[in-house]
Amino acid sequence: MKSSNLSNIKVGYSAVLLSAAVLYIATCAPGPLWQDSGVYQYRIWHNDIEGKLGLALSHPLYHIIGILVKSIPIGEFGYRVNLISAFAGAFAVANLFLLLRLWLKKNLPAIIAAITLALSHTFWRHAVIAEDYTLYAALLLAELVMLLQYVKTKRMVFLYFLGLFNGLAIATHMFASIGFICYLIFLVVLLVKKQISIRDFGIVTGLWIIGAVPYEYLIINKYIQTGDFTATLASALFGNRWQSNVFNIGLSANLIKENLILMAYNFPTPNVIFFFTGLYGLKKISPDRGFRNILLALLVLFFVFAFRYTVPDRYAFFIPFYCLACVLIGVGFDLLISLSHHKILVYLVLILSLFPVPVYVVAPIAAESMEFNLPTRGDVPYRNDYTWFLRPWKTGYRGAAQFADEVFAKLEGVAVVYADNTMVYPLLYRQQVKGQRADIRIISQYASSEGLPVLSDKPLETWLSEGDVYAVSPVRGSKGDGILWKIIE
Repeated sequence: MKSSNLSNIKVGYSAVLLSAAVLYIATCAPGPLWQDSGVYQYRIWHNDIEGKLGLALSHPLYHIIGILVKSIPIGEFGYRVNLISAFAGAFAVANLFLLLRLWLKKNLPAIIAAITLALSHTFWRHAVIAEDYTLYAALLLAELVMLLQYVKTKRMVFLYFLGLFNGLAIATHMFASIGFICYLIFLVVLLVKKQISIRDFGIVTGLWIIGAVPYEYLIINKYIQTGDFTATLASALFGNRWQSNVFNIGLSANLIKENLILMAYNFPTPNVIFFFTGLYGLKKISPDRGFRNILLALLVLFFVFAFRYTVPDRYAFFIPFYCLACVLIGVGFDLLISLSHHKILVYLVLILSLFPVPVYVVAPIAAESMEFNLPTRGDVPYRNDYTWFLRPWKTGYRGAAQFADEVFAKLEGVAVVYADNTMVYPLLYRQQVKGQRADIRIISQYASSEGLPVLSDKPLETWLSEGDVYAVSPVRGSKGDGILWKIIE
């Protein structure tokens, strides 16, 4: 590769990385959060890389990074944790740009694809809260960059990095097992055809093992503690209770409808036609049959997995599919627009790539006026679910902190507060991170992390002996008052 071309690629990569980082930092949630994000913040505060929901939900690499970030004594702890997703999201967008720039040797298709992913609803939404999806996306796209470079150059160093990145991805999210299967088949084929040696295969395997060490440690430790190999394996693959969701093959009309609406909301622009063009023309433009087959296999497997998954937040599981869809959007743009010499078409496509932003501004207003049913709880205090869910940016959102402050302000003296697994983490954050109301005992339904007391730990009579017992009432709290119910007057 010529030095001038390499320099241009570096400049382009840096510009995309910086632009995406500015977007996500500017729109990042500033502090404590609800639900899974609250769990992640709590676990990082307690240096807990395993959690108590099963190994498949441990995501140890993300939490190890979070623990390192926690040690940086600058700014709000919750904001620093949320920024992990922002920086990971920026690297994912930049890696997508790099993949297409190296593949197509053109800036425009890579830029269009990068903008499309950066502004897609679900990806943007998870790039501004404490979540591990953008970290996985960054690693997935790095894997594809390494695979592309290998098929173009046949240099083994790229397969070595492919193994390392997939190992790191396994330590981030079990999504990576889908890529692992595809890459393993690819490597075995290369080995059978004698295009790589046993030594090369061993080095790739060794680097994969090194990358996956955080997850391997948890699995080995779990087996040592329990002595039950079957239970340990089930925990590593499915978590404590999600095996039926993973293997679900039933599709209801409502599930199909919701999935299609959510997918359309991620790409609310005519530019989506480039996806179908890219899919149709992939054979023509792919640098290698193996690369094409892996790309298509990943696209199909990620789509099928997410489409029939039945957990409440299944929309997030489409993120790897969206990453690959954006790859094909870049390819489709190159195939269609390269046939035209009209610059006006390029400008039109660039404008349309920004179209999601005004859609996200208008959609919550329209959906609320129509009372459109959203896949959210709908009863969380200080949170308009239409705005919270349909607008990906979280700039200035302090609802979770407001909720905790109001609960603490209403309690007098020693008390025990029972909160469900959505409401409990802002309370714990305020108490443990901010040092507020140490006289209050906070308990929940079940422990997602070490050290969290649960209601079933003691009989109700024992809890009552420790102080007045209150339950958080999210329904009444949605109006900003009466957020506590005293269990026994």
